[in-house]
Amino acid sequence: MNSPVHKLITIILVLISSWSSFAQEVNSKKLLQHIEYLSSDDLAGRKPLSDGSMKARKYILDELTSFDLVEPLYPDFIQNFSFLNQREVKNYKDAANLVAFIPGSQSRKVIVITAHYDHVGIGKADSKGDSIYNGADDNASGTAALMVLAEYFSQNRPKHGMMFVALDAEEMGLRGARALVNDFPYPLDQIVLNLNMDMLSRSDKNELYISGTYYYPRFKTILEKVANGSNPTLRFGHDEPGTGSNDWTKSSDHGAFFEKKVPHLYFGVEDHIDYHKPSDEFKNIQPQFYINAVNLVLKSLIALDTELLE
Repeated sequence: MNSPVHKLITIILVLISSWSSFAQEVNSKKLLQHIEYLSSDDLAGRKPLSDGSMKARKYILDELTSFDLVEPLYPDFIQNFSFLNQREVKNYKDAANLVAFIPGSQSRKVIVITAHYDHVGIGKADSKGDSIYNGADDNASGTAALMVLAEYFSQNRPKHGMMFVALDAEEMGLRGARALVNDFPYPLDQIVLNLNMDMLSRSDKNELYISGTYYYPRFKTILEKVANGSNPTLRFGHDEPGTGSNDWTKSSDHGAFFEKKVPHLYFGVEDHIDYHKPSDEFKNIQPQFYINAVNLVLKSLIALDTELLE
């Protein structure tokens, strides 16, 4: 058993195992570059239709459309929509969801990965005179994750089709998500899962939550293996009816899918002291936690893509 051939086989297996482990990682350098730019003062909080929002649109589209395998499902990869913001009594015309699609290798059904790229813009100044609500965690973090996940699957073709959607106007009532499900390019029963990401970049407890398995226990069975010994700790919960604000089922864009009876999972962290404040800035994220969290989302998505094949 200690022959040269056996030793060579052992080395090859170790290399394959190491490569496989390495392959299941996102581009962490790009991840941090993306979140830093999207939450910069130059984008001024990314309020829909603002100059900052337009800069974010271009940045995200330039990145998503640079990948191999990516196809448009809407003209120029953009789904425009308009709505009345009743709080402001203002019409928003041509807000934009940014949609890139990677065809599956084994299934015509679709996993829809979402993250909203808007935030609240410029508002009341804090005690330091800062009035830009940069939205680093909420939700430049999810948008940057969306971009590097799209890059990964453009290089490692998924089994299901995967739709990567940067959604607009979440902060105004899930407007982009509702526009998407109301004008979806396929019958909604083609969607096996909506995986939504909103706030991934910091946790003092080193915990990432996944909400939705209360309604879809099959997903929990798949993800328990991923959660075993994970870093950060993958927690299940925040999805039981009747628990008030502790129930995240409609707290972000996945709520629009839930309303249409489309299965969902939501990855996010619990609220922190900088939530919806000007201090939600890039300097306050936890870079290593963030990288680890996005890699955990990636491993979860790979497992779901494999196990949900029919």
